Amino acid sequence: MCSAHAAVRHLLGGLLAEERVVTVVDMEAGLEHLSRGTGRHVDTLLVVMEPYYKALETARRCAELGRELGIPRILAVANKLRGEEDRGAVRQYAAAHGLQLAGEVPFDAALQQADQRGTAPELTPGSAAPAAVRSLASALNVAEARP
Repeated sequence: MCSAHAAVRHLLGGLLAEERVVTVVDMEAGLEHLSRGTGRHVDTLLVVMEPYYKALETARRCAELGRELGIPRILAVANKLRGEEDRGAVRQYAAAHGLQLAGEVPFDAALQQADQRGTAPELTPGSAAPAAVRSLASALNVAEARP
């Protein structure tokens, strides 16, 4: 029987064999996906860093494992930032551990409430978190397009 990790590896391998295809995979927090080779076909690893010590440590270990696996581009994204103290803590941790921050996403109560309800969020046009994610996606596309 094929494991879920093997199925994902196979799917990603097929998708990434195509030229100029961008595939985003949101994996569970932790190291298991990387340690099982799910990221074998990955060219960019985005490590999410939340402003909590255990989350920062997990992000650091994911980045280290990504480097060991030979993933060519490893970037960090600060997430759920409630203010300057959170922003400073994540930036300081990233700098101390050689993690390049590609973007920062502020805390958004609407996202938390939707998650607690198990529903899709209803976002207002000016919501800060979705705007930050759009900005991050745009920055990643620009970086990818560079020779």
